[in-house]
Amino acid sequence: MTLDLFPPAEEHPLQFERRLQSQGYKVVAGIDEAGRGPLAGPVLAAAVVLPKHFELPGLTDSKKLSPAARERLFPLIRQQALAVGIGLASPAEIDQINILQATLQAMLRAVSRLALNPDYLLIDGITPLPHSLPQQTLKKGDSRSLSIAAASVIAKVVRDRLMVHYDRVFPDYGFAGHKGYGSAAHRQAIVRFGPCPIHRTTFRGVKEHLSVRTKSLI
Repeated sequence: MTLDLFPPAEEHPLQFERRLQSQGYKVVAGIDEAGRGPLAGPVLAAAVVLPKHFELPGLTDSKKLSPAARERLFPLIRQQALAVGIGLASPAEIDQINILQATLQAMLRAVSRLALNPDYLLIDGITPLPHSLPQQTLKKGDSRSLSIAAASVIAKVVRDRLMVHYDRVFPDYGFAGHKGYGSAAHRQAIVRFGPCPIHRTTFRGVKEHLSVRTKSLI
């Protein structure tokens, strides 16, 4: 179920949550993801339930924040949020069911791992979740809703940390720097070494070079 509740103009960053609370919804979860576009690594989603009078100066869409700002905000969100859930879909799952469906699955997992049971979902983007809960999709929601903005920071920081870990496991690709996105250096590494186990083999920029990896294993 989706509802077209809100006008886009003159929005307060908590107006979505407050409007829903005034309608009787008690636990509103904001949901966002990180990592739909990279050539490697999982897609990771977060769901965040904020308290009614939440304030955190500087919190906005994670893409507008520096890595240092995200790292500063991350523990503050964790401390103040009523609940945080994290879910991911692996590169293999992305290849199997496509990136959109894998993103939806990661979001569903994030919702399922909340310590509180939400009664309404605010979702960044235009695609609703296959879930029975009432929900609203919001274009550019990570700039319009603090719950979604908080989820975007959580998802981005956790995914970036995972990619730093993968950089130690697969040091040829520079994952700590580009986090799996298709930078020139990353694409050159794929050409030279072939894809590694966390590359998305159905993505352009990877699938053309699968034979390089095969030859290197012979």
